[in-house]
Amino acid sequence: MKQFLYILTVLFGVLVTQAQNDVLFSEANTLYNAGKYAEAIDKYEAILKSDVHSAELYFNLANAHYKLNHVAPTVYYYEKALLLNPTDTDIKNNIGFAKNMTVDAIDTIPQVGFSKFINAVTKTLSADGWAILAIFFTVCFVVLILVYYFSIATTPKRIAFLASMLSLFGLGIALIFAFSKYNLDTSNNPAIVFAQETQVKTEPNLRSEEAFKLHEGTKVNVIDTIGNWKEIKLTDGKTGWISAEDIKLIKDF
Repeated sequence: MKQFLYILTVLFGVLVTQAQNDVLFSEANTLYNAGKYAEAIDKYEAILKSDVHSAELYFNLANAHYKLNHVAPTVYYYEKALLLNPTDTDIKNNIGFAKNMTVDAIDTIPQVGFSKFINAVTKTLSADGWAILAIFFTVCFVVLILVYYFSIATTPKRIAFLASMLSLFGLGIALIFAFSKYNLDTSNNPAIVFAQETQVKTEPNLRSEEAFKLHEGTKVNVIDTIGNWKEIKLTDGKTGWISAEDIKLIKDF
């Protein structure tokens, strides 16, 4: 009985929180449409404090910051919205506008040849998608081996054997791409610079030499952490160490 009452209490709390958030979201949108962007931001952030995350919420929050020319928050929240809804064209278009607000112009090293092809194929499915495909080929292989084993006629045995070998080959390819996509996802740890200007060091300490400077709104990829320092890599291949206080990780929710 106590457990049942506890479940009812939790469900009631969830419903109340959801209702409150719906009211806050509506109020925030009304404030935004009235041009009261700072007040709208307060309402959107109040929803975030209840641990609710959605692409629509981050998109609207980014729009409000954009209206106030807040460079770093604009890029940051658009990127978070895109992370939750990577196919949304409106988010992609607005990220383009937001990046025009940034100071740093960083080139991207283009991929060419075979590596470009492999990377493109790897991204066609998620790591889980490739894993599911590997399971499918495994099932096919087992079924075809059984068909080969129990078949009496020569032709069905040959067809089953060839098909089983193709399934085994497909299984190997799917596993390779699954691990490749997993490694790609784990190595991708993007962040946005929030400091108006920050020095990127050659080593993780204040006494080291300056490698280069970055400004608010610039997107970086975090590849290592030592204490309060983050090693970052830019799309042009440059690396360096930046204070953890000067950036915010996009994948942090």
